[in-house]
Amino acid sequence: MENPLFIYNTLKRNKVPFIPLNAPHVGMYVCGPTVYGDGHLGHARPAITFDILFRYLTHLGYKVRYVRNITDVGHLEHDADEGEDKIAKKARLERLEPMEVVQHYLNRYHKAMEALNVLPPSIEPHASGHIIEQIEYIKKIFDAGYAYESEGSVYFDVEKYNADHHYGKLSGRNIEELLNTTRDLDGQSEKRRSFDFALWKKAAPEHIMRWPSPWSDGFPGWHLECSAMGTKYLGEEFDIHGGGMDLLFPHHECEIAQSVAAQGHETVRYWMHNNMITINGQKMGKSLGNFITLDEFFTGNHPLLQQAYSPMTIRFFILQAHYRSTVDFSNEALQASEKAYNRLMEGWNNLAKITPSATSTIDVKELRNKCYEAMNDDLSTPIVISHLFDGVRIINTVLAGNATLSQADLDELRETMRMFMFDILGLVESKQADNNGNEAYAKAIELLLDIRRDAKARKDWATSDLIRDRLGEIGFELKDTKEGTEWKLK
Repeated sequence: MENPLFIYNTLKRNKVPFIPLNAPHVGMYVCGPTVYGDGHLGHARPAITFDILFRYLTHLGYKVRYVRNITDVGHLEHDADEGEDKIAKKARLERLEPMEVVQHYLNRYHKAMEALNVLPPSIEPHASGHIIEQIEYIKKIFDAGYAYESEGSVYFDVEKYNADHHYGKLSGRNIEELLNTTRDLDGQSEKRRSFDFALWKKAAPEHIMRWPSPWSDGFPGWHLECSAMGTKYLGEEFDIHGGGMDLLFPHHECEIAQSVAAQGHETVRYWMHNNMITINGQKMGKSLGNFITLDEFFTGNHPLLQQAYSPMTIRFFILQAHYRSTVDFSNEALQASEKAYNRLMEGWNNLAKITPSATSTIDVKELRNKCYEAMNDDLSTPIVISHLFDGVRIINTVLAGNATLSQADLDELRETMRMFMFDILGLVESKQADNNGNEAYAKAIELLLDIRRDAKARKDWATSDLIRDRLGEIGFELKDTKEGTEWKLK
């Protein structure tokens, strides 16, 4: 592999070669989940996108410190200034400690990530566990002259900052545009400008989650946590900051402003953003009735779902599109992904059936280089998958007797397929596992085939044909070979 890794830097608006700040060490920070409510398909995409980046950087030999935060305090409405903290609200309604609510949903999130084969980060800090760091960060912004206190709350002075720097450089926005588009919210007369954002909010008497500070008993603003925790664990400058496209503005824009105000320079060298998942062309949302949780995908228990979809089908579906492109969910698209994933796994399993020859009549040596080239081109996982299917075609051609592979080339093909399918793309080997990810029903099918094999040995053709026909009716295809009976989903 000779070509360097190119990634799309949102700030540069171009694909640029990735050069780590402190090679061979890489610092990577990704905005993790807001811990309330059930995770949905949109939560899976950034997790899988940056899992691929984590896996690939590690594969290339880098020592990666991957920090993915947990937002468990201070996340109110979209601008984090107005509304009720959803964790505190649920805790009050259900008479729970707020951290009970956090832990409940965090456990569900971790379980879903494990099912999707998303590797755990190096560090998973909680916003609620870093209040002191956030208060100290606010003090630095005060010292630089870009914060002001109002009625016990602290706000970032965007207009003053913009006079010295450029607020909006990541998203391409400007102050004039913000003046025209920022909505006025009730109870925000304490702010100088509608687009100023909260660094610290004074807690109302009924607010459960609150901490003492020099300004009031309250809680930090949403944008502050990533700046404080990123600096704590990765330093005042680190390599990669990632997240969903919906976080580009205002969240990541505010992070840039905070870091420049507190430290005098930007923190992040490469900004990366994954695009959104829509459902039938619409943004996912509970108000639209198209909000589907990951658990509902795994069980099929939702009116919009025609069937259950395994975690690996979900992962494969996401990887079939480039991370910067929009992906539209439909049952048809997921069913196509399920069939493609099964074909890929079938090809992998068929590798074991190939008997090596003295020489090769088909070239496998370029497959590895092509996969590397695709990964180095801004993590082009759809292209990698297309090359892996080229490998499957090679396997099928050899099994059909139309080509041969030497032992060395067979080993090369097997290692290339294994490395990119499992190590880098993070797929899990499946032997026709059921939609919950276990192999119980695969064993049940094998049991039926054993009964059919015994029936054929006794020349009980009626039982043999009955098993074959009934399995065919429910979606299985059987193929009798000299080695035995092979089966797959149609």
